[in-house]
Amino acid sequence: MTATQEQAPARRTHANGTGTETGLGTGMGTGRTEVTEPAGTRGRTAIADAVVVKIAGRAAREVPGVHDMGGGLSRTLGAVRDRVPGGRPQLGRGVKVEVGERQAAVDVELVVEYGVPVPDVARDVRENVISAVERITGLEVVEVNIAVTDVHLPGDDRDEPVDTRVA
Repeated sequence: MTATQEQAPARRTHANGTGTETGLGTGMGTGRTEVTEPAGTRGRTAIADAVVVKIAGRAAREVPGVHDMGGGLSRTLGAVRDRVPGGRPQLGRGVKVEVGERQAAVDVELVVEYGVPVPDVARDVRENVISAVERITGLEVVEVNIAVTDVHLPGDDRDEPVDTRVA
């Protein structure tokens, strides 16, 4: 380069079509590129199935008329687990999910209280699960399938009388 030539600053073009001068020759060229995207949109967020299961399970249990969740065997095992000291209730019992990048599908097994209209409970559970999962995770819930596996009758929780006869 001769003494009469000047070094023109380099120009970077961004994805939005705008250009900026890098200031080459002025000591400002640090090798860093200018990012036009907001920080909150750079990168991916992955949500595990277990997260959606817990959210959906808790949301379903909040609905009046839901006595328990899960099929017979899972409820029996859950009752044993709940009685163990230090054991926590299993929020995911009776809930299965399929989670994609932007969408989720939820399957719920319910035990409803006797006398409560099943279609009303199913509708309320569906609405509550969709609302909670979408609000907390940002995923779109495409469907919530509900299977009512049992009805809880009054007096079902009482212990059966123990036969005290001696043989």
